[in-house]
Amino acid sequence: MKKLEDTMILAIETSCDETAAAVVKNGREVLSNVVASQIDSHKRFGGVVPEVASRHHVEQITLIIEEALAEADITLDDVDAFAVTEGPGLVGALLIGVHAAKGLSLATGKPLIGVHHIAGHIYANHLVDELTFPLISLVVSGGHTELIYMKEHGVYEMLGETRDDAVGEAYDKVARTLGLPYPGGPAIDKLAASGEPAIDLPRSWLEEGSFDFSFSGLKSSVLNTLHNAKQRGTELETADLAASFQASAVEVLVEKTAAAAEAFDVPRVVLAGGVAANSGLRDALTRRMEKDGRKLTIPPLHLCTDNAAMIGAAAMVQYNRGDFAGDDLNGRPGLSLSNND
Repeated sequence: MKKLEDTMILAIETSCDETAAAVVKNGREVLSNVVASQIDSHKRFGGVVPEVASRHHVEQITLIIEEALAEADITLDDVDAFAVTEGPGLVGALLIGVHAAKGLSLATGKPLIGVHHIAGHIYANHLVDELTFPLISLVVSGGHTELIYMKEHGVYEMLGETRDDAVGEAYDKVARTLGLPYPGGPAIDKLAASGEPAIDLPRSWLEEGSFDFSFSGLKSSVLNTLHNAKQRGTELETADLAASFQASAVEVLVEKTAAAAEAFDVPRVVLAGGVAANSGLRDALTRRMEKDGRKLTIPPLHLCTDNAAMIGAAAMVQYNRGDFAGDDLNGRPGLSLSNND
């Protein structure tokens, strides 16, 4: 049972293809973090099918919430607030979580908190090591590649973002080109570990001083390299091509992050998002931050992918400042992080 001074947040995350619920105490302590993955359902399609994802959320949401409460050994009476991802994400998927949270809030009279999905990914680091400011966050996922400056809790300044494909999207598309299974990111990461980055692929630095990203050219270069090899009747070592692709993507991510950290003179960098599970990126960023003398935090693998504990951690910041949602809370697939400033 909770103490009077403890704050319990029941958080829900359904922005894409994971149905998740968690109980987080005081924004730092994870009492439960339950995730139902849909990977097997979407694997045969080579990617997430929005309607299928929504149907799975409907089937799972009540069970996952009940499991999260049971694992935390609390009841709804012990919950102080309900938090839910309001965006960005798949609109049908978002609505399942939003309506579940709104129903719980209405039934109990407890506050409702709408959380930005990317803020959640950043605050996954807060569950590992208390965030200190100022900091730079590199956010890398299937839909996002962003550099974000934070001077204090809950305040986000976008420094750079992708102009085309997000890095996770590029990984998935290259994986399909190479005949690798879905999800493509882990498959390329594993294959790259057995290869050598011996194939010259481009690095897109864009104009001088830019913190934006572009990966469409790299993706096209991989495809052209494969086609040219076939036309010549030569065979490419797939592991080497995977390693070369990863080396190019990782170098740009690491160097731009290092440049942003230097430009804003921050002592700390955090890595966030599903692609934060990539071993090549984790290793390269760790080495670079050690060289630069900056503190780096990377969440454990289970907190890199979509989960509800990260939503609970981010929600605590909003709870403390009384930033609650009304009964008009809705799923917002195009929600900007700056809306949460």
